[in-house]
Amino acid sequence: MTKQSPRAIGLIGPGRAGVGLALALAQAGYSVRLHGRNKKSVPAPLALTVGDGRKPPPWIGDVAVVVLAVRDDAITPLATSLANARAITEDHVVLHLSGVQGQEALGPLVTSRAGLGSFHPLQTAVEGMPRAVETGEQIAKDLGMRPFRIATKSKSIYHAGAVFASNYLVVVEAVAQRLLRHAGLSDADAWAALRPLVEGTFENLSRHEPREALTGPVVRGDTATIVRHLQSLAVDDAKLYRALGRAALELAQKQGMDESTAEKVAEALATDLPPVIRTSGKIGIHGRRSPDSP
Repeated sequence: MTKQSPRAIGLIGPGRAGVGLALALAQAGYSVRLHGRNKKSVPAPLALTVGDGRKPPPWIGDVAVVVLAVRDDAITPLATSLANARAITEDHVVLHLSGVQGQEALGPLVTSRAGLGSFHPLQTAVEGMPRAVETGEQIAKDLGMRPFRIATKSKSIYHAGAVFASNYLVVVEAVAQRLLRHAGLSDADAWAALRPLVEGTFENLSRHEPREALTGPVVRGDTATIVRHLQSLAVDDAKLYRALGRAALELAQKQGMDESTAEKVAEALATDLPPVIRTSGKIGIHGRRSPDSP
């Protein structure tokens, strides 16, 4: 094996994530190799080698970092294939791009003594063995990102948070659009009406953390509006409104909402109070005790 350049990175998996990361690395001055199962066009300056998956990429000995840019359920099988071929050595760092799995997905490569870890480029979370974490952090910095370390055991909850921030944000906007359609607007008109509100919310979030950015009937303690909203909604939408309303109530409490107002809001939502306001021995609404009550 030739001595690998620390600026040489190979990616296995020429999908959208792999190609996007490969392009960014090339633009940052890395020597990038890309490998896949099938021939496909990739943008310059990238070049693609092709193999059936039974043999490692021909460039495996020339790179210091190997990135497995494949879907989550293919990471461990690919790691097994590389381990069986003894393609990975202690000189390598191997990273995968899963947001929810940690270094355990690379378990078959442990005996290679390579640095194993994960690199989630969208939020730039790095996790794994010390050498893998250091490598991931350096790559992120070279790409102009701000990396942060996360414990292996925390990957799932971290990724769930990312899903709430991105995927479920889209879902909430789709629900809002549908409700305006029920009010008589077309989809196009509904989104045209909602978009300035969404953009204003993002602008507010660009200046403040969520707790300080919250507005609306919950934080105002406007129980009459909350009740009217719930009366107008179908069952599933009302359940979602109550769940999000309870989360909003927790933020309102952290903003300083008094206990009496919080209890009235919780009653309007037909839910219990979030734990942040409960005190030992206090009876909650609807006669329920808080979890820390005797």
